[in-house]
Amino acid sequence: MDTLLKTHNKLEFLPQVHGALEKSSSLSSLKIQNQELRFGLKKSRQKRNRSCFIKASSSALLELVPETKKENLEFELPMYDPSKGLVVDLAVVGGGPAGLAVAQQVSEAGLSVCSIDPSPKLIWPNNYGVWVDEFEAMDLLDCLDTTWSGAVMHIDDNTKKDLNRPYGRVNRKLLKSKMLQKCITNGVKFHQAKVIKVIHEESKSLLICNDGVTIQAAVVLVATGFSRCLVQYDKPYNPGYQVAYGILAEVEEHPFDLDKMVFMDWRDSHLNNNSELKEANSKIPTFLYAMPFSSNRIFLEETSLVARPGVPMKDIQERMVARLKHLGIKVKSIEEDEHCVIPMGGPLPVLPQRVVGIGGTAGMVHPSTGYMVARTLAAAPIVANAIVRSLSSDRSISGHKLSAEVWKDLWPIERRRQREFFCFGMDILLKLDLPATRRFFDAFFDLEPRYWHGFLSSRLFLPELLVFGLSLFSHASNTSRLEIMAKGTLPLVNMINNLVQDTD
Repeated sequence: MDTLLKTHNKLEFLPQVHGALEKSSSLSSLKIQNQELRFGLKKSRQKRNRSCFIKASSSALLELVPETKKENLEFELPMYDPSKGLVVDLAVVGGGPAGLAVAQQVSEAGLSVCSIDPSPKLIWPNNYGVWVDEFEAMDLLDCLDTTWSGAVMHIDDNTKKDLNRPYGRVNRKLLKSKMLQKCITNGVKFHQAKVIKVIHEESKSLLICNDGVTIQAAVVLVATGFSRCLVQYDKPYNPGYQVAYGILAEVEEHPFDLDKMVFMDWRDSHLNNNSELKEANSKIPTFLYAMPFSSNRIFLEETSLVARPGVPMKDIQERMVARLKHLGIKVKSIEEDEHCVIPMGGPLPVLPQRVVGIGGTAGMVHPSTGYMVARTLAAAPIVANAIVRSLSSDRSISGHKLSAEVWKDLWPIERRRQREFFCFGMDILLKLDLPATRRFFDAFFDLEPRYWHGFLSSRLFLPELLVFGLSLFSHASNTSRLEIMAKGTLPLVNMINNLVQDTD
C-alpha cells in the first residue's frame, strides 16, 4: 500500500537518524523510536536457486530474495558551495517526494533552495499505490506505470466487493526524475550529507551536517519521514503500527484478474491447518494486498492494518507463505522484497515551532489507513506558497514568526479536527478482531462512494465526517453496531475532549 517506511532485512524500533528515504524496499536498515517493540529479521541470503518454488516456510521464501540493489539516477546535480557562505532562502532536509516537491515549487518562485540528503540521486525503492483520481488532480498521471480499472475486496470466502475506483502504481524512477529535473532547471543546489543538528538564530538557522559543513537558511523544512530528531514533540509518542511484508515476484501463475488490484483480502481459510496461526490471526488479523502486472508477475503484500504493539515480521511472513500455498501461487523468483513499518496516529509535533515539517515527521500519515504520499504531495503547494509569500514580501517577518505562518497553513484547525476523527477511527480498529474487522469493512464499502473515497483520501472534514460516521453506523449490522459502541465509547470521549481543547 502507500507505505512510508520500508526496511530491508532488519527491522528494529529504535531512535532513527534522518535519511533521504523513509520508505525503501531494498534499503539498509532504518530505525524508528518505540520502546515496546523490538523484532528482527535475519539478513537475506544470497539468491541460490532462483528457479525453485517456495515451500511452506518463510525461510524458504527468503532464500529467493536477491541482494540489496541501490540504483542511482544519471543526473549531474549542481552542488552547494559552502565556501561562499551564502544564506539560502530554504533548506530542505530529506529528498523524498514531499521534500523535492516543496523544493521544486519554492525555487520556481525565484527563491534560493538547498536540498540536503545523504543519497540525493538514489531511486526511491518503494511501491507507492495510489487512487488514480488523486494523481490526476495533481497532473501526475504520467508518473503511474500501471493502472487498474478498479479494486476488489474479499470480506470472507463468501463475500466479495468490487470497488469501482481506478488504482495505480507510481513509477518511482519517473517521478523522482521529473522532480529532480525541475529542481535543477530552477537552480536548486544539492548537498550530499545528513543534518545532525540545527541551531536557530534570530533571522536564520544553521544546519550542521555530518561532513562538517554548515548551511545557513532563512527557513528549514524537515521532510525526513519518521525521523523526529529535528522536530520537537512535547507529548508521549505511542502510535499504532502498520506492519507488512511484500514481494515483487515472478510466479508460475496466480488466480487474480489482471484488470483489478486486490485492495484487501481478509479470507483466512489458508490457516485452517495451523491452529496457532489461525488463532493469532483471529485476534490481530492480516490481509493480502496484491497488484497483478501480468499472468506471472505480481506484487504481493501481507499487511497488519494497525496494531499496538505491531505484529512481528516473522508472523506476517508465515501467514503470507500459508496464503500463497493455499492460493496455489508458486514463486519462481523475487525481484525485490519490502519490510514495512508505518507509525499511525500519535501526537502532532509542537505547533508552531522554528523548523517546518512535512510528511511523516509532521504527523501527516492517515491514522486509519497508513496512506500519505498523495496527501503530502497535495500539501506541498500549500507549504511552498506559505514560504514564498513570507519570503517574497518585504521580509518583515522572519524566524519563529515566519515558520508559524507556514505551520498555520499546513495544520489549520480544520485539518487538525479531521486528523482527530481519523485517530478515533484508528482507536476503534485497534480493538477489532477478525470477525469484527470483516463486519466493519463490509459496512464501510457499502457507503456511498463519496464517503469512502473521501475518507480514504482525506477529503472529508469534520461536519462531513460526522455524517460519514452516522451513515457507517446505519449501514453496519446490529452486531457491528454493538461492537462500535462498546469499543468506540472511550475513544469518542477522548476525541470530543481533544476537539474542545484544540482552538486557534
